[in-house]
Amino acid sequence: MDLTLNIWRQPDAVTHGALHTYQLAGISEDMSFLEMLDVLNEQLNAAGEDPVAFDSDCREGICGTCSLMINGQAHGPEVTTTCQLHMRSFKDGDTITVEPWRADAFPVLKDLVTDRSAFDRIIQSGGYISANTGSAPEANSVPAPRDKAMRAFNVATCIGCGACVAACPNGSASLFMGAKITHLGELPQGQPERYTRVVDMVAQHDAEGFGGCTNIGECTAACPKEIPLDVISQLNKDLRTAMKQGR
Repeated sequence: MDLTLNIWRQPDAVTHGALHTYQLAGISEDMSFLEMLDVLNEQLNAAGEDPVAFDSDCREGICGTCSLMINGQAHGPEVTTTCQLHMRSFKDGDTITVEPWRADAFPVLKDLVTDRSAFDRIIQSGGYISANTGSAPEANSVPAPRDKAMRAFNVATCIGCGACVAACPNGSASLFMGAKITHLGELPQGQPERYTRVVDMVAQHDAEGFGGCTNIGECTAACPKEIPLDVISQLNKDLRTAMKQGR
């Protein structure tokens, strides 16, 4: 298929960027979206031009690195990661606009690459449990109800890609944060820090410049791992409990 690409180009973090238009021909519908960008970069390299900078790592939908706005949708028209999006989701002659995540807390570094270290700092503020040093405990030594264990497992699939933030009109990271808080809060090992965790993580979230949640739901609609919206309810419930306890 032949495509027209409008791609955000920005040379560095301080220079204002703009959309640049490129033409691609002979793209296979079996290519992934990132493979299509690889073809574009080969074309640009051959012409002596600067290739488009974009993030990728595993290309298996696991790492959460590949993060792009495609035609105004986080990760594109399918509920999946960008690396698992294939060109058969588009048609011959399509015009595709590719932009980086748009959020104050995710500043653009170059072209399509953004700095998402704000997520790391939220995790560092409270997304952990106490652990004794020494050998690992027996896996079944701490029993947990099956429903809680399964819920913790399901929300732990969050890969921290940032699609929830990019899709949210407020730029909120509440779905990401709710997934991490629910994951640990459902398990016995997560109880000692349960309420200090939510207070510290919410404080860091706000300090990073993320917006507030107004329950629009775009976050869960864009999430490639289908994290449910009710983790935000769990986040708010734990925060209210912590405030009542004077944490």
